[in-house]
Amino acid sequence: MYTLYYAPGAASLLVHWLLIEFDQPCELRRVDTQAGEQKRPEYLALNPNGVVPTLLIDGRPHFEAAALAMTLADRHRMPDLAPAPGEPARADYHQWMFHLANAVQPLFRIWWYPHEPAGADHAGRVREHVVPRIEAAWDRLDAHLAAHGPFLLGPRLSAADFYLTMLLRWSRNMPRPGDRWPHLGELARRMKARPSFAVLYEREGLTEWA
Repeated sequence: MYTLYYAPGAASLLVHWLLIEFDQPCELRRVDTQAGEQKRPEYLALNPNGVVPTLLIDGRPHFEAAALAMTLADRHRMPDLAPAPGEPARADYHQWMFHLANAVQPLFRIWWYPHEPAGADHAGRVREHVVPRIEAAWDRLDAHLAAHGPFLLGPRLSAADFYLTMLLRWSRNMPRPGDRWPHLGELARRMKARPSFAVLYEREGLTEWA
């Protein structure tokens, strides 16, 4: 059994969603990030980064949402959401998981915490500069889906599509949300229609972008 430390709608959403998709029993432990529980010593002993998610696997704590998603996809092959080692699509799968983790997700931290890179006096300018970068990421991803979709690995659904959907959800209140791009919007509609998405929303108490 797994234990997931999560905050509703945060990066832990990806891990929680996959646990539901894989029909894996999981103890949920909510972390009140508004109250700073993720910075308390008892949590930092599990995850020294002071963020969610943290997933206990066989009693041992692990972190990094993308890495946890890849681990779960390899551990649970039904449904099969990751190409097996040796499959040609494995390289594409790794590419998209790392691209989302390194080139897209960090942009959202800049959007939400614009004071971090340049100080509070420059927060407005920081946001002005990061919005085109996020929209350029959507341009590239939408073009890929147009040419090779409907999923990131073509006809094959993978954990990367769950990850991308979470990031699209994060953009819902931006000047141009990611699901306004036609092929990204179609991906979002497909993913939100999955029964596991409804269960996820019920468990986390989410209502927006349903």
